[in-house]
Amino acid sequence: MSQIVFMVVAAAAPLGLVAGGVPLAFSVSGSPGMPLYFVLSTVLLLVFAVGFTLMAGRVRDAGAFYAYVQAGLGRIPGLSAATLALFSYTLLLVGVNAYVGVATSNVIERYADVGSPWWAWALVSLGVIAFLGYRDIELSAKVLGAVLVLEFLLLLVMDLGIVGHGGAHGLTAEPVAPSIVATGSLGLGVMFALFGFIGFEATAVFRTEAKDPDVTVPRATYVAILVIGAFYAFTVWAIVVGSGVDAVVGAAQADPEGLVLTLTRSYVGSVWADAMQLLLITSQFACVLAFHNVVTRYQFALSRAGALPASLGVVHPRHRAPSASSAVASAVAFVTTLVVAVLDLDPIGDLYAWFSGAATLGIVLLMAATSLAIIGFFRRADGRPSVWRTVVAPAVAFLGLTCVVCLMVANFPLLVGTTTGAWVIGGLVALSAVAGAVQALVLRARRPAVYERL
Repeated sequence: MSQIVFMVVAAAAPLGLVAGGVPLAFSVSGSPGMPLYFVLSTVLLLVFAVGFTLMAGRVRDAGAFYAYVQAGLGRIPGLSAATLALFSYTLLLVGVNAYVGVATSNVIERYADVGSPWWAWALVSLGVIAFLGYRDIELSAKVLGAVLVLEFLLLLVMDLGIVGHGGAHGLTAEPVAPSIVATGSLGLGVMFALFGFIGFEATAVFRTEAKDPDVTVPRATYVAILVIGAFYAFTVWAIVVGSGVDAVVGAAQADPEGLVLTLTRSYVGSVWADAMQLLLITSQFACVLAFHNVVTRYQFALSRAGALPASLGVVHPRHRAPSASSAVASAVAFVTTLVVAVLDLDPIGDLYAWFSGAATLGIVLLMAATSLAIIGFFRRADGRPSVWRTVVAPAVAFLGLTCVVCLMVANFPLLVGTTTGAWVIGGLVALSAVAGAVQALVLRARRPAVYERL
């Protein structure tokens, strides 16, 4: 179970999110209430996990969200969910890897005084990930585990340093008070909080490589959600307290990239801040590796179902991993990065911010559809478990996630910067889902045997 939990928590990129995503969340949302949003997101996802983990035991497929939507709502919505998932995680893979390239370039320039293009280091990162992804989950988990331990220790030192000094104006519970919701944009705040949990369904994606998956998957899911939620809520609360409730938004807007590093220098020391800047690279690298492995498993499951070429569904005879699928995922990310570099797009402002926002929207849509699918699946199942697990919890999760989607869509122009840009990016998310539905309809008309296999 520990290897799967490592993989899932690594996808959350603790240091990467805290140092990169959280300051951006304060800046864009204009609210110091991010700790509360992490608490609310944790509760919502725990409720979602009630039906999700039950479904994992009934639908024993590596496709996770897409497989569950298909089992509960039918083949056409299922393939639509699959293409939406592939699109969303590929966006994350490319966007976060661009952040790796920028962070690496910045560190080399600072400490070696040598300038280098971000895309060169992004391609190096993809090369290492291609090697690790080609092999089995144990090797990837060992790499992620070592990075994770260092990240957690570094952030805990910062947290304890802030608490030990009493913060800027004393310790306070104001950042988690319900009244804080009235400040800033609730939709963007919740979006960034949920972004921190992306990848937790990998507990089900890796079920084919887990020992005793019927026990391991539920435990790993709840542990991953609780660890991510509790750690982020506490750390982000410490950041607010360390900066000051009334000052944290202004500080994030003035220097989003340096907010956490400045706090670390002030409360702990420059040595820890320097170590944090270096580990930021490995944190985001671990995140990209986790997303790469999730994309690989989605392609593997779709190949086994007949929706993608059969070669992607082959398991390596020695590594026992879907190595061919991994190679294709690496190639797609490599080519996309080259295209972005040629177009001279901003790797952070265009790729990281927009791609992560679009991917979060897509994945929250997948979770909402999965909640509805759980209800539909167990209505037809024999020997249905408790009403709480098969109806009430999934219904509550569906309503909550639908509200989050509405808030995200309403606030998307604030993230992208223009209404037109928001429509374009949001339209691509919708188009990816439509593409899957169209493929399912074509399969039903032209290749009915494959359609039935879905």
